Amino acid sequence: MIVDQVYWNIHSCPQGKKGEMTEGKEIDDGNPSINNNHRGTSRWMVSLENLLEDPEGVKQFREFLKKEFSEENVLFWLACEEFKKIQDRKQLHEKAKQIYGTFLSNKASAQVNVEGQSRMSDTILEEPHPLMFQKLQDQIFNLMKYDSYSRFLKSEAFLQSKRTDERQHEGPGASENTAKRASRSFNT
Repeated sequence: MIVDQVYWNIHSCPQGKKGEMTEGKEIDDGNPSINNNHRGTSRWMVSLENLLEDPEGVKQFREFLKKEFSEENVLFWLACEEFKKIQDRKQLHEKAKQIYGTFLSNKASAQVNVEGQSRMSDTILEEPHPLMFQKLQDQIFNLMKYDSYSRFLKSEAFLQSKRTDERQHEGPGASENTAKRASRSFNT
């Protein structure tokens, strides 16, 4: 249930409008002075944070994690990001129960493996607050950053996307220019 909602929100709603600040990070608006000329896959290579700000990056990372049987990690992280933005007390309470039931309880359908999980009981759900899952979210982020993310950057799916991005940014005639430069170097 919450897994489907997270998926829908990732693919249907932008993470922020271009050029806006989102949780202290600027969204790529195509301005090279802002994003250091990093776009698409080259931006994802800079940091896991950049990858998670890009809906296409999230989609590809999620597909990779599915194959590694650890998709629940990114889904939990994304659910926590949504949770922190909720203002309404009733919605906060409902979402806290969903997150707990989906990712943290002993009977969770997409249980994440975090320290402190066993100490978190459903009694914490009685007084929910936007940062109640922050420590657990940070653990999952670090797990992804130091484990899954580095493998993702070496994966064939990522490398294929990177090659596609590079071809698109070379522009028309780029391969012809490369061939001319190569022939000049051999003919001298």
